[in-house]
Amino acid sequence: MISADTGRVSAPADQPTGGGPAPQRNCDLHFLGHSTVRVELAGRAVLTDPLLTPRLGPLRRVVDPPPADSWADVDLVLVSHLHNDHLHLPSLRRLGRGVPIIVPRGAGRWLRSKGFPAVEELAPGATLTDGDLTVTATEARHSAHRWGPRLTHGPHAPAVGHLLRGGGSSVYLAGDTDLFPGMAGLGGPAPLDVAVLPVWGWGPSLGPGHLDPVRAAAAVALLRPRVAVPVHWGTLALAGLSSLPSPWRARMRALLTEPAEQFAAAVAAGGSGATVALTRPGARVQLPAAVPPGTAT
Repeated sequence: MISADTGRVSAPADQPTGGGPAPQRNCDLHFLGHSTVRVELAGRAVLTDPLLTPRLGPLRRVVDPPPADSWADVDLVLVSHLHNDHLHLPSLRRLGRGVPIIVPRGAGRWLRSKGFPAVEELAPGATLTDGDLTVTATEARHSAHRWGPRLTHGPHAPAVGHLLRGGGSSVYLAGDTDLFPGMAGLGGPAPLDVAVLPVWGWGPSLGPGHLDPVRAAAAVALLRPRVAVPVHWGTLALAGLSSLPSPWRARMRALLTEPAEQFAAAVAAGGSGATVALTRPGARVQLPAAVPPGTAT
């Protein structure tokens, strides 16, 4: 119970880059695309920001949608913010109305009005438990409106990230965010095992409140995780932008592969010692070998 054609990267999914120590293997991650990650930790299956459909408005997936068995039987859904590519109502319906959904404070009433009764709100700094798993909402720097950042009407709830702990491991899920000073020491006295960080978006440019590859590498320097996993890349593109002849085609094709590679290079150059688990959308994250138990509390 809860209480309060273009998606490939140069490194294969089973070949992390970098040389830092690694988390224990009682934590499993599956990068389903965009910001959707299945995390299995402390006996629970958690799904982040589910986006499970072949299309989202004018956006099309450039990789296959995740198969049903990759998101079936989840125990908990974490939603970082209200934007449609992170809080996607059709995808939530696929999971079933009874799956508990954790949303930022201020979003619960709106989501319940859409027919989802099992909704809990979590503000930055607040923690809930589900069995042996603890979920703590963290600060995030990102637009808080449903139709933001350019429009400011409709539902509003401050964006959050999430810190998961259980079974001796810790996983930070940034959601969408820019850098913020609180990233330093976010995991507390024990090092973070895994940081899942956005490194791009879905278009030829980024709006405010996002990390690009260099700024995501700067986040690694602040967070100092053992392993960093780049997400929010290589999954979506405006229909035709990467395939039809246009001045944007070559740039868009490059942006579907290069951000994660640039992130890995920037992390290596930064000297933090973190391992980058470079994982193409749809693949399981291959975490390196275990470290001694007790790295997280």
